[in-house]
Amino acid sequence: MLRKKYPRWWFDWNLNLTRFSYRIFAYLVLLGQQYPSVDEDQIIRLDLEYPDARQLNRGLPLIKWLLAIPHYIALFILGIGVSIVTFLSWFAILIMGRYPKIFFGFVEGVMRWYLRVDAYALLLITDRYPPFRMGP
Repeated sequence: MLRKKYPRWWFDWNLNLTRFSYRIFAYLVLLGQQYPSVDEDQIIRLDLEYPDARQLNRGLPLIKWLLAIPHYIALFILGIGVSIVTFLSWFAILIMGRYPKIFFGFVEGVMRWYLRVDAYALLLITDRYPPFRMGP
């Protein structure tokens, strides 16, 4: 970042690690029943745009984690909700044989929000502050 260059190998590493992490999370919250693979895209299709480091602010990575704290507080609370919804979904799947659409939308929305915050604060691929919402 200091040299106005985002190394491609670093981006690829972060992208693949993020894909794998989200496959594991999707498996844990019952969004899919296939065990997460290390090298294949399965139920989660995740693509991130390679950043143009010349467009990124050079000093902002030093405080992005601080700016993301309100998001992480909100996501912590929503994470408790996801745990409850996952528990209820387990019973719903057992009884009805399917994942309730409203529960699915909630869990998916929290995952989207978390990805936007990760892209901003941890992956450092965007300077656009993530909105406080679960939708796209």
